[in-house]
This record gives sequence, structure tokens and C-alpha cells, in this order.
Amino acid sequence: MKYTFLALVWFSSVALAQGNIDLAANEQPLHTAKNPQAIGKIPADYRFVEPGTLTVAISALNSPPLALLASDNKTRIGSDPDIARLLADSLGLKLKLVPTAWEDWPLGITSGRYDVALVNIAVTEQRKTKFDFATYRADSLAFSVKSTSEIQSISKPADVAGLRVIVGSGTNQERILLGWNEQNQREGLKPAQPIYLTDDASGNLYIQSGRADAMFGPQSVAAYKAALTGQTRVVGLGPKKAYVATTTKKGNGLVYALQAALNAAIVQGEYQQVLARWGEQGEGVALSEVNPPGISY
Repeated sequence: MKYTFLALVWFSSVALAQGNIDLAANEQPLHTAKNPQAIGKIPADYRFVEPGTLTVAISALNSPPLALLASDNKTRIGSDPDIARLLADSLGLKLKLVPTAWEDWPLGITSGRYDVALVNIAVTEQRKTKFDFATYRADSLAFSVKSTSEIQSISKPADVAGLRVIVGSGTNQERILLGWNEQNQREGLKPAQPIYLTDDASGNLYIQSGRADAMFGPQSVAAYKAALTGQTRVVGLGPKKAYVATTTKKGNGLVYALQAALNAAIVQGEYQQVLARWGEQGEGVALSEVNPPGISY
């Protein structure tokens, strides 16, 4: 598989910095053997959206290294699609990836349009009331700014006072930012102005044109952008670290098959290969957990 030019630039940049990404290995397809233990955990009464197929919602946005389009402009690549391929192969199923907007995955799961959602979804206590989770990454959030910005550090509520901050609606980063705003207002400081955008290109345009001061989102995406173009830089991490997890409908039992598939991939080393090929080694988990303690506010 040939990756986009941008992806190759990213891999080269990270390889220079880390010395541990093999471009040749990145071009090799994933081949995971069926795992009888994982297959045996699929509930007997579970009905897949399409028989014999694992239907997985992934991000519709180009958000490297999580998800992006290959050079054929139709094949979905990235760490989340690769994890989805590991799961489908382990469960002996075909894979169908469905590009999905962030706002749409909760209804898509509850209404049965997808079997699983892999949209960089963090485990929260609130979400656990409606969904089941099997963890596959530990994710931090990051603030990034234009490379020439005067902002040097964002680590506490006072640092965002009066700033225009790009943030996703309905995300953990939004909850954190709004919480910081409440604290700033109690202390007599100006709140940050959230800027809600739905696509990455608009976010980059806002930052580079000075229409926004900072972006607040997944650390892996922020680090990718900074390494790729040098037009942005990371200036701080969010106060909470979350587990990113496969997401399924509450109580349907599929989560235990997904957990078994992930743990088998961890034992066999295939999981680590996926993270390495996308520069996410620092976000790996030693074991997939079902419904661990989530972020609370």
C-alpha cells in the first residue's frame, strides 16, 4: 500500500526524531491470524450489522496519524483503521470501515448502524452508562499554537484566559475548557472563547490566519502536525489522561470478544507494530481492559 506524500513526510520526520519507524514495514499489510478464544467470546445471540463482517465507524476527517486517506484517495489508513483490521482478522470477519462524523457515532452505535466505533473515543464515567469499552490506547490532550505565536505554555486555567481556542463539540477537551472558563470567571479572569470547527483544514486556516490562538485536541494529532510542517508547536498538555477504547452498545456482550482480540494482538506483538508504524509507541497499553475507571468531571 502506498501512503500519501504527507504521511511519508510524517514518517520521515518521526524516524529522524525517534529512529524507530521502518517505512518499508509501514507498507506491509496486516495479517492477523484468527483467534479461537476471541471468536468464542462473541455472544451466540449477537447479530452483526452485516453477517460475517465487522462494521466499524472511524473518523471521516483526515486526522493523521489516527485516520487519513491513502494516495488512491479512497483507502482509509491510520492507527484506528489498523486496529480495526486487527480486530476483524482476529475474529475471523471481513472488515467494513464507515467514515463517521464525531457527532454521529453515539447514535450510530445505539441504533445499530455500526458494530464498533473507533473514533478516538475516551472512556468517561458518563459514557459508560450507555456504551461498553475495551481499551487500546492511553491518550493525552494537547494545546498547540502557531509556530510564531507569543504563547509559550498552557498548563492551567489562567493560561487560556481571553484566548480563542479551537475545540471539538461534545469532547473531553471541550469539557475541560469550559471547566477552566468557570474557574477563570470565579477568579475575575476573562473566559476563553471556544471555536467549534468540524474539519481539520479549517482549524489550520484559523490558526495560521490569526483567527484563533490555540487548538486543543488529541496529543498524537498535535504532534503529527508539528512534525509535519513546522507551522505549529505543542505548548502544553491537558490536565487529564484518558483511555481510548473500542466502543460498543451497552450490554450486547461484543466488548469481551474485542478485548480478547486486542489482548491476543498485544501478546503476539502485532498491536505494538501498529502503534510503532504510526509513531504512537508512548500511548500503548499493556493489557486491554473492559470499562475501566473513566474520566469524571
